[in-house]
Amino acid sequence: MNRITRPPGNRRHAFFGAIVLLAVTTSSVAAADGAPGPLGVTNPAVSTSASSRIGALFSSSGALEGGHFCTASVVHSKQGNLIVTAAHCIGSGTLWFAPGYRDGRAPFGVWKLSRTYVGDAWSGDQDEDSDVAFAAVEPIGKVQVEDVVGGNKFVTGRETGATAVTVTGYPSSQENPISCINRPTAHSRTQQRIDCPGFTSGTSGSPWVNGYGEVVGILGGHEQGGSTADVSYSVALGTEAANLYRSATGE
Repeated sequence: MNRITRPPGNRRHAFFGAIVLLAVTTSSVAAADGAPGPLGVTNPAVSTSASSRIGALFSSSGALEGGHFCTASVVHSKQGNLIVTAAHCIGSGTLWFAPGYRDGRAPFGVWKLSRTYVGDAWSGDQDEDSDVAFAAVEPIGKVQVEDVVGGNKFVTGRETGATAVTVTGYPSSQENPISCINRPTAHSRTQQRIDCPGFTSGTSGSPWVNGYGEVVGILGGHEQGGSTADVSYSVALGTEAANLYRSATGE
């Protein structure tokens, strides 16, 4: 196991050698939850209107230069300019968001983060139960990012494991996203986990989206998302996340 160093502090671990994308961790079928394909299998993410809302985060004055280090996604807001990621992905300096990023190209533009929102518990102690962040991105011309790719609904209070979710993210060693469907389980009262292979460094901030197009988890939280590539975590989205969303949207 090898720790990758990159800004601004995503601590997901990476393994030597190729990522195994087709490892099957369960023989269950996601069709039982209204989702296609087997549960617990990681594959390259198919390019769709839904996956275009998910993108890579970059930290560079040259926007796409220097490599991506985290994942983020567009969530619905009245302003149409809001993305969600893990709080440990937010650091000093200028950050850029490229939704639908693939093979070094940003088909839906590169959007500059203009303001970030993290909870007080994260700002003070980097509490793993507060590892969620929102960011407003600047419009391009007069167009907002949600006008271009749409946005998923950010919801809180959903029961962990009520349905299967799709997790999509960008490993920092790859130029295309990966995706996995599985049913989350409770790790603790405040944390949830999911078994999906290959979610290495760079996938922090990946949204957990249920079959209703709702973001019910953000890859992060315990061990800043997990110390192995096969098990990932998220804060159990509750009152604190709801209040942070309201602060970010002004609603």
